[in-house]
Amino acid sequence: MFSAPDDATAQRMRTARAFACNTLTLTDLAEKPIWGYAGRTLSGAVAGAHGTGWLRVVAERPDKAHGKLWDGPKTAQELLPPEIPRPALHHVHDWQADDWAYRAELYQRTDATVISRSPVLEHDPALPEAWWAQLRTALDSLAEAPSDRIAVREEYIRRAVPQYTGRDVGEIAWATAHGDFHWSNLGGPDLTILDWEGWGRAPIGFDAAQLYLYSLHTPATAARIRRTFAHVLDTPAARVAELTICAQVLQAADRTPFYRELAGPVKEYLDATYERTG
Repeated sequence: MFSAPDDATAQRMRTARAFACNTLTLTDLAEKPIWGYAGRTLSGAVAGAHGTGWLRVVAERPDKAHGKLWDGPKTAQELLPPEIPRPALHHVHDWQADDWAYRAELYQRTDATVISRSPVLEHDPALPEAWWAQLRTALDSLAEAPSDRIAVREEYIRRAVPQYTGRDVGEIAWATAHGDFHWSNLGGPDLTILDWEGWGRAPIGFDAAQLYLYSLHTPATAARIRRTFAHVLDTPAARVAELTICAQVLQAADRTPFYRELAGPVKEYLDATYERTG
């Protein structure tokens, strides 16, 4: 999803991946491993005692190697119900080198294909009915999962929504959410949900609202999402979720290309759906 970082970061992360493979007795199968934002992560296929797997290496400065993002995948594996389809996390290994903290996460390799290389959907995917049914079941189950983790801070919502959408926030109802529920984190044709770093409490309907708004370029898929999640998105409680996603898109539009391309449809949706306040 992201391009390779600067040469120094790329070399450091490749060295870390090689160290992880050696420590965990893995064979690296990734000819072109996948970069995360700014080279923070490096992921790709491996082979080991569990058969073919997926190795994700994460890097942070030692003083930041804790908390929500650092522990999200591990806590998701431990705490979330099995009705939510996601790759099993087999092993976690931590180490430090040259003023960096690293975590290697060894996952089950799935047969699912990521639906879009971009978080924003540009073409209608040919997804079976079973996929949509699994998606609804997964998000309904996730919403009810108890957690004290925070995916979206109330302080952010009350500041960003008025600033970037011109709408007030009002009362917020909360549920548990994935927190980064876009098309690059979804696989098919059997539903698989990836990247559990940021899961936690968010406004009700947050994941469904994000998937809907990130599908505005593809009206047929957007309409399908509205139908699948009408029991959530068509309730007053989902208003805050939609406004928060709109605020995030508009806030990042000047620095992220796919948000910039989405900003126009988001503004049109805002104007058609929610009256401006103040």
